[in-house]
Amino acid sequence: MTGPNAKRHKNAKAKKPKPRGKKEQPYHDRLIPGFHAVRETLKEQRGTLQEIWITTGKQSARTEEILGFAKAQNIPIYFKQEAYLSDLFEHIAHQGIVGITKAFAYADLNQVLRHSRQEGTTALLLAADHITDPGNLGALMRTAAFFGSHGLVIPKDRSAGITPAALKRASGAHSKLPIVRVTNLGRALDELSENGFWIIGAAGETELSIYDFDWKRPLVLVLGSEQKGLSPSVRKRCHELVRIPSPGNVESLNISVAGGAILSEICRQRGAKEL
Repeated sequence: MTGPNAKRHKNAKAKKPKPRGKKEQPYHDRLIPGFHAVRETLKEQRGTLQEIWITTGKQSARTEEILGFAKAQNIPIYFKQEAYLSDLFEHIAHQGIVGITKAFAYADLNQVLRHSRQEGTTALLLAADHITDPGNLGALMRTAAFFGSHGLVIPKDRSAGITPAALKRASGAHSKLPIVRVTNLGRALDELSENGFWIIGAAGETELSIYDFDWKRPLVLVLGSEQKGLSPSVRKRCHELVRIPSPGNVESLNISVAGGAILSEICRQRGAKEL
């Protein structure tokens, strides 16, 4: 090639080829994968789903149930190839059913505070201190909703947010549990403390057992990150630190399992008859 175009061609940087086999991910932060997560959203948060995707040719009682809900709520259904959904959810079992929701609406801390304070001594909030794995966050959401927590507080930075992976693991719990995202978790705990909440942190090295602590009070249960536990700024704000006694040789528990063990004891002491 000769002429001016030849020089440009010679000096032009070669474009890196796009990786094959990867689909674009439209609305990725608004995708809710999995039957249970979509079903619970349809039941508990009517009007939030804008469309539903179902694998082409998928036939089952579950599919018919979703189609029935969608028809009743005038939600459009689109059929997608299995390969398309599998590319979108490479590491998530989407079960051939995906909901497209409006952008996730985090709850307001002050509103959650006021609502939970109406419960008196049974007010119960959770705070996740920089949990970075979205699957663990989703599992904790499910656990918190099961035991009747009035809300979950997470920090904006260095923390998992509400993603498809978290929603999948939550299996619809996001429709029952207000999620608050704050800029500074320490300041949020200060505000909750000033409004009468006890800040109780879970820490394996402390002496106080969860079975010896009096849980009959308005409280925020704080669970630390998977690797580092409670951060220093959060730890110093805790009125008490408690641990789960272990008769075995396992050093620690998954965050949602640990949360479930503590929440179960809270409900037992408070005399919960039905969750």
